[in-house]
Amino acid sequence: MDRSIGGLEAAGEWHVLRSLIPELRDKNVLDLGCGYGWHCRYAREQQARSVVGIDLSEKMISRAKEYNDDSAIDYRQLAIEDIDFGAGEFDVAISSLALHYVERFDIVCRKIYHCLSPGGSFVLSVEHPIFTALAAQDWYYGSQGERLHWPVDDYQIEGQRMTRFLDHGVVKYHRTIATLVNALIESGFMITKLSEPQPTQEILAKHPEMRDETRRPIFLLIAAVKG
Repeated sequence: MDRSIGGLEAAGEWHVLRSLIPELRDKNVLDLGCGYGWHCRYAREQQARSVVGIDLSEKMISRAKEYNDDSAIDYRQLAIEDIDFGAGEFDVAISSLALHYVERFDIVCRKIYHCLSPGGSFVLSVEHPIFTALAAQDWYYGSQGERLHWPVDDYQIEGQRMTRFLDHGVVKYHRTIATLVNALIESGFMITKLSEPQPTQEILAKHPEMRDETRRPIFLLIAAVKG
């Protein structure tokens, strides 16, 4: 994937996600589902004091470690659901396109709230509920193969979705926007920003095939602070 090779600048939603992340200088940062460690390295470039990146994938963590030699970044192979950090240990928590793989979003929210300092920030992106509602995650096509519309069905039926990603079977969890937002609020967070980004004109100029990505949201971004 482009984002796996080109890093953050190759991620279509990065220009918006970056705007939601607070000042990181001298902050302790937690990256949930860090993958190859792109956001961890960004945090250090912004002079974060320390960064902990966790990911369930041994291969991802191994590659992240290969990509940098920064003693201030601590990569750990760990499931997001299994985090158990001390109270107020971090100032900022980031999670990019990982939490739709987690079954109990509400429990994770409470754990993140616990490990953030007072006034700490939580910035996350997930696949948009309009995108995850149907497991097929595909367009409805016309007789000539044209993309007619994006079907939305079973939106209110939350739970597991068996999908295909990079030709592999993957389990995702569909939640409504209300469930996502209320889980954060009920954990004690105050929502400061919601965003449903679409490709920029610059990206569309380079990748005109992404024009259809403006027809329905694919990502939901949320910024929140610990109240």
